[in-house]
Amino acid sequence: MFLFYICPHFDSCVCVCVGSTLIKVGDCQRRLGGAQRDFLQTSSISFLTPLRNFLEGDWRTISKERRLLENRRLDLDACKARLKKARAAEVKASAAPDFQETRPRNYVLSASASALWNEELDKADHELRVAQTEFDRQAEVTRLLLEGISSTHVNHLRCLCEFVEAQTVYYNQCHKYMQELQRELGSRVLIASPPPTDPSAVLPLHSPSPDTDALQIEEVQPPASGTRKAKVLYAYDAGDSSELSLMADELITVYTVPGMDSDWLIGERGNQKGKVPVTYLELLS
Repeated sequence: MFLFYICPHFDSCVCVCVGSTLIKVGDCQRRLGGAQRDFLQTSSISFLTPLRNFLEGDWRTISKERRLLENRRLDLDACKARLKKARAAEVKASAAPDFQETRPRNYVLSASASALWNEELDKADHELRVAQTEFDRQAEVTRLLLEGISSTHVNHLRCLCEFVEAQTVYYNQCHKYMQELQRELGSRVLIASPPPTDPSAVLPLHSPSPDTDALQIEEVQPPASGTRKAKVLYAYDAGDSSELSLMADELITVYTVPGMDSDWLIGERGNQKGKVPVTYLELLS
């Protein structure tokens, strides 16, 4: 049976510990926010802004010129169809009249129709030449714009690589910050029960005084039976050469010797040996 000492300043110690931990977590969140802002700024400069400029500038111009080229092609096709129709009508009108026709009036009508279709043919031919010229000019403009797409693609590829690089740096920074926070939190004392501030000052009832318990640690030998494994609950710094410093969550071998204070055990870690406070340990079966 062990006698546990309740520190009168335990509540304030807990508040200080929790407060400092919150400060550490808050500082880590601040650094994460800074990394995120840097990532967003870099992404905007290296990728989003060039892409938006292309979509709102060059690509809009290319789309406009392509639609205009399609309209020129429709106009050209319409002019070709009109010319084809005029040629067919002109050929039909210029054909020899039927000599069985007894009325000379038909000869006059046939000649007039032929002249009209000749005029229509000339007009359709002129419109076709104009439409062909406009189509060729628009096709050349569109071709030059599309040839510039290759260099634009190279620039976009470079911007995309910079975006991926910025994203990689951002996630690496976040991972680094979280690992540092995890190490800092892991090194802190996890308070499961209030440890005594000075284990040597807390003695069980009817226990011998420390003056009568002066053991030579080097001469202490572990018993043939009775050694146990123990898990360290809190980090502990040795007060003198007879004690053994402890690290939180490590496993050590412990045992007791006759005449030793019940608040202490002999702990061994490899070749190291020394007294350890029982209140810092969780004895394992």
